[in-house]
Amino acid sequence: MGTPTKSQSRGKASGNYQASGHKSKGKVETSTREQSGKVVDIVHDPGRTAPVAVVEYENGSTRNILAPENMSVGQQVEIGVEAEIKEGNTLPIREIPEGVPIHNIELAPNDGGKMVRSSGTYAFVVTHERGESVVELPSGEFKDMNPDCRATVGKVAGSGRKDRPLMKAGNAHHKAKGRGHTYPSVKGVSMNAVDHPFGGSARPGQPKTVSRHSSPGSKSGSVAAKRSGTGDSDE
Repeated sequence: MGTPTKSQSRGKASGNYQASGHKSKGKVETSTREQSGKVVDIVHDPGRTAPVAVVEYENGSTRNILAPENMSVGQQVEIGVEAEIKEGNTLPIREIPEGVPIHNIELAPNDGGKMVRSSGTYAFVVTHERGESVVELPSGEFKDMNPDCRATVGKVAGSGRKDRPLMKAGNAHHKAKGRGHTYPSVKGVSMNAVDHPFGGSARPGQPKTVSRHSSPGSKSGSVAAKRSGTGDSDE
């Protein structure tokens, strides 16, 4: 019996495929209450691409939010319908003017924010229509949103993250490890036969289609493919 394949190890969440949760700064989401607070610290979260701002609210509670560009320690932030259109403030999409950059957008009202959370990303409101608001996402897709969903004004900080090269393999290794990934990634055909279904040099020309009902260790390639590619034609 060979060693577990990569898909099997990832499926059972072995140590190499678990993010370093003990280093995480915790959840990053918007409070459901309408309140104001002050930024007390801006920290680095190893499991995220964007910096995290620690906000202390007027009721004494503390919560982590994504730090937008130009945010600084001591800045006041507001959550609510009457919040000012200012970087770091959160308010319903219906209250945000067209063309204003936004991030941490909710998919459902009061879910804390689900979209546009990576460093340097932003979306903006295209138009407000009857019963819905249209938002252009970083991918260029236009999405119809519930106008009661909230979003934070501004662009997520850390936009220059990809400008600096990693320089050495060790940096790529630690970057991947913080997110529960592995580096480097080895091709299946370069492995031994016991390590991957594509492994072994004595099996050239084998089909890569595999049944949906196969064991987890053999599901590499085209799983439950409707067409194999070769010889399939509509002609």
